[in-house]
Amino acid sequence: MWAKSRQTWRKRHAKWAGKSNAHGKFNLIQLFVIRDLITKRATSNVRIAKRKIWEKEPIVWEILQEVMRGHPVLLNRAPTLHRLGIQAFQPILVEGRTISLHPLVCKGFNADFDGDQMVVHLPLSLEAQAEARLLMFSHMNLLSPAIGDPICVPTQDMLIGLYVLTIGKRRGICANRYNSCRNYPNLKVNYNNNNNSKYRKDKEPHFSSSYDALGAYRQKLISLDSPLWLRWNLDQRVIGSREVPIEVQYESLGTYHEIYAHSWSYSSP
Repeated sequence: MWAKSRQTWRKRHAKWAGKSNAHGKFNLIQLFVIRDLITKRATSNVRIAKRKIWEKEPIVWEILQEVMRGHPVLLNRAPTLHRLGIQAFQPILVEGRTISLHPLVCKGFNADFDGDQMVVHLPLSLEAQAEARLLMFSHMNLLSPAIGDPICVPTQDMLIGLYVLTIGKRRGICANRYNSCRNYPNLKVNYNNNNNSKYRKDKEPHFSSSYDALGAYRQKLISLDSPLWLRWNLDQRVIGSREVPIEVQYESLGTYHEIYAHSWSYSSP
């Protein structure tokens, strides 16, 4: 009897929700993709929609992006010993079969990057989605519910990066804010006579992309802690009339202090 049961278990294919198999993305959210395929008249019935998903047609990927943009998912890592063991996230479709988790939320899950397994849950009803957005999103759980200390703190590589960013001067974070007019008021560079003018020691080099910066580092023209200008194209809306704080200090009770270049403000939760 045991041998027959064992043989049956070996032949069985477990279809867990969110399992990272060849079609894990579609298995998790397949019903919503089929609904949008029929609504947008890309297919006439469920059978043809499933065939389009199996063949991975281009319109399927477009609809999958739209569906995932409006549906949060829940990540859970066993054992769930406290409330932060299950949190909600806004998923982003990436290549591969692994879950890309931000290092700041690893402490709440007690997770590391040595092969841990996590379960993905999909809230279906509008009430469940609203509860996930209002109560379970990771940015709503920044403090430990047990002792009130910050749970999302930088560690490991982020600490090294913060250290490198603040070793320029000894007067604190205000002195490390770059101001080209203040640091180099009388700088004149002749680009016609000097081909390597952007690598001079008296000015910070500038690059049009990150690949150029990596190429200069491989050629030993710059070092890991060299300040530089990098062109970065982002479609972001910035409120220019309000000064951005240079530091935000959080306390255990939820209050925080915003420190500006010439002033500071106090805010309560």
